[in-house]
Amino acid sequence: MRVTAGKWRAVFTGVACSVLLLGGTGAGQAGPSPEERLGLAEQAFEQGDFQRTVDLVEPLLGDTRWQRASSRFKMLSLVRLGKTAEGLDAYEQFVAAGGDEGLLRELAVQSILPFRSDMREQVRGAAYSALKEISSNDVVPYFQDGLSDGSGMIRVLVAEGMGKLPAGRQSESFRGALKDQAGLVRVTVLKALARLGDPAFIPLIVPLLKDEQKVVQVAAAAALYRLGQKEHWQAVERATTVPEGYERGAALRMLGEIGDSKGLPLLELGLRDKQPSIRAAAVASLGKLGLVEDAPFLIKALADPVPAVRSVAAVTLGKLRAERAISPLTRALQDRNMGVRAAAVAGLLQLNSPFSVVAETVRELMSQQNPGLRSSVAKALGHGRARDVVGPLLLLLADPVPKPQISAARSLGRVGGRELLPHLKRLMKEANEAVRATAAGAIARILSSPPEA
Repeated sequence: MRVTAGKWRAVFTGVACSVLLLGGTGAGQAGPSPEERLGLAEQAFEQGDFQRTVDLVEPLLGDTRWQRASSRFKMLSLVRLGKTAEGLDAYEQFVAAGGDEGLLRELAVQSILPFRSDMREQVRGAAYSALKEISSNDVVPYFQDGLSDGSGMIRVLVAEGMGKLPAGRQSESFRGALKDQAGLVRVTVLKALARLGDPAFIPLIVPLLKDEQKVVQVAAAAALYRLGQKEHWQAVERATTVPEGYERGAALRMLGEIGDSKGLPLLELGLRDKQPSIRAAAVASLGKLGLVEDAPFLIKALADPVPAVRSVAAVTLGKLRAERAISPLTRALQDRNMGVRAAAVAGLLQLNSPFSVVAETVRELMSQQNPGLRSSVAKALGHGRARDVVGPLLLLLADPVPKPQISAARSLGRVGGRELLPHLKRLMKEANEAVRATAAGAIARILSSPPEA
């Protein structure tokens, strides 16, 4: 039987580690040096043998010369084993002993990684959503495995995360996802490639004009239009009037991605569509066009009979930064539907309205028994100024149900600073895996931003 060099290396490492853990390299010989232990610990860590890594560095923790390196391996290995609380305790002990706090970001990122392989789709989704919060190219390798996840929705999350990062968009695996079996994944990749504006991607996109799914064909046409091939506009335009509602809505959403004002008449027609999902798609795309003159259409949509459409309109008005929307959004705080009220809070906070305008609605939503509403207000507060929203968000961080905790942690990561790290570190010790992953993502996001002067 032929044994490869890689297999021999793995066997040698395993034997060497076993000998070292027994206390020596042979009878009458001195024990391993710290350098040897750290070298083998690094090999074990890279091979995914995290318990062996912990065992190797344990004797070095009390030596100041090796404390940082050994503590790093121990805490990172513990969180990779899923022992987040123990890893955080090891970090706190390291800091208390005089170590620097610079390892926290790496600890937070590494603590997310085990959840990517959880059997539950919800937990895997929370892990990749947490990684999406970190705007740094160094997380791109951690997205890679997700492109082969068995769930199409997880692969969409992964594609969205990679599509936001330069290194992700340029990676071969990301471009290879244009052949993913799920049409929505292919659409997500097409959108990201179009945003790059690089004509070099045209040969990759052209074959998808004949994709088996109509929505992918429309996304390909929209991408090619954005890359300068204006003749593909007609394909998108035709798709906005097809009988099939799903395809029609997808085409309207593509108009928002294209961002050309020539799509405005088509979106106005979409606002009068009989299907609520089509009207919501048109409303969202109007916001992506970013034209303040679209505000009257969106204000009218605040009176739509379907709450979901009104909610999208409220959030979209905030994105437009149209001052004329303040009064109708303030009225929407009294909407008969609580979800619309939460959306109105988000819209007004984006418009920099005084917090006093939304404070009563925030308190009312926070007191609702429905955890979905408490989660909605936590999301809405993520659009506000830290000095106004941190207090309510910390209360929601202590919610007894995971869903509001997750939304509150994500919002704190977006609006807060390093002073919030102790609160988020406590959340990393929660029993719920999705809560822990989200808190870690928020910490990494905060520490990825430059400190405020």
